[in-house]
Amino acid sequence: MSTKVCALGDLSVSTAKKVVVDGIPIAVVMDSAGAVHALGDTCTHGDISLSEGFVEDDTLECWAHGSKFELVTGKPLTLPAYEPVPVFAVEIIDGDIYIGEKIS
Repeated sequence: MSTKVCALGDLSVSTAKKVVVDGIPIAVVMDSAGAVHALGDTCTHGDISLSEGFVEDDTLECWAHGSKFELVTGKPLTLPAYEPVPVFAVEIIDGDIYIGEKIS
């Protein structure tokens, strides 16, 4: 089951927005190509909100210590983080963004 979190128009290219679904903080990100991704909003290195970080191409960088996470897989590409963040299914229906189940 998917949950409507925001309108597609609420995002812009290379930005992230924090939403909460069933008590889970999620970063909704529009990459440089305009694709929308959803991943866990909490950096696995520290209790830092990833949605406050920087979107570069297909990564989201934690603003505190610089760990970069792949938007598609949630895997960290740089230290100090070494654990991935969860990735969630995304659907766009009638201009609205819906977040579904965790996929990795």
